[in-house]
Amino acid sequence: MNSPFADSAVNLALTREEKVDIYRLMVRTRRLEQAAILEYSAGQMGGWLSVQIGQESIAAGVRSLLGPGDHVIAGYRAIGHAVASGMSMEACLAELFGKASGCAKGKGGMMGMFHPAGRFWGGYSVAAAQTPLAAGLAFALKLRDEKGAVCCFLGDGAVNQGCFHEALNLAGLFDLPVIYIIENNGFGMWTSVKRASAYRDCLAKRAEGYAIDWDLIHGDDLYEIRAKTHVALQRVYRDGRPTVLEIATYRFYGQSIADANQRLYRTVEEIEERKLHHDPVVIWRDQLISEGVLDEELAQRISDEAKAESVAARAFAREADAPRLEDITRDVYWESDHDTPASRVGWHFFDA
Repeated sequence: MNSPFADSAVNLALTREEKVDIYRLMVRTRRLEQAAILEYSAGQMGGWLSVQIGQESIAAGVRSLLGPGDHVIAGYRAIGHAVASGMSMEACLAELFGKASGCAKGKGGMMGMFHPAGRFWGGYSVAAAQTPLAAGLAFALKLRDEKGAVCCFLGDGAVNQGCFHEALNLAGLFDLPVIYIIENNGFGMWTSVKRASAYRDCLAKRAEGYAIDWDLIHGDDLYEIRAKTHVALQRVYRDGRPTVLEIATYRFYGQSIADANQRLYRTVEEIEERKLHHDPVVIWRDQLISEGVLDEELAQRISDEAKAESVAARAFAREADAPRLEDITRDVYWESDHDTPASRVGWHFFDA
């Protein structure tokens, strides 16, 4: 794949090691999600499991541009964003297992993908719930006069929610340093985008109604993701202005792993064609091989290492301890956990 964006300044600045690191992150994300699918299918996990297989270039590409002052928040398809933020496979799988050593102490499961150390502020199950939170994070950066951007990921099914439009209005009105990134994989909850959304050209164009710049990106091309996201980041850093980006992508699996209808609202041929010709991991691998940055031996070693890491993480999650019953009321109110004066007043503190 010869990307017209390979020669953009931000991509020419990539070192060989950085390119390989992006590939390693994409492979690790896929291996982790494949491991999660195996455990979920074996009945080891409860609740919800939504994977990003087929969309790995987005989290890896955007995160490769972010600095220490930048923040990320996402929707429920968030495992890739969590791993990209630096969360370990062990912490991620343990959370999916509901174990105390999970990233949210086993209390959040699929919706507990928080990694504050990597400035990742969670994946949210309610469609578009993260979008006003992203506006709030961006407003905090603005009030504190801190250089940084908030990258908020959402699915195409979230763009019709009222809170997203309210967040866009605030972002455009107050010049908030936020980038809303629509991961348009073609389908919301068992419904195609064209059946769910009224729009012209693309979903991101709706940003014009809020005086916000926008762009459309092909998710197969990691160089394009980086080049156009870089422009949006510079707009934030330089002008303090928001952007809406739409990345055209595709999920190889269903709305969730329990989606038994995924082959009813799209054909088997369509899914296989995307896997065969639009796999972002394969495309980036082939790109690096064509550049002489990667060879088959190194690619296989990266894959083997990621597989071994995922196997170890599965064992860790299986053997980890469950949360203690006495901790069920902890991590609900910060005040009560830290025995502050505020924790001793108010109707919600029954033990005061």
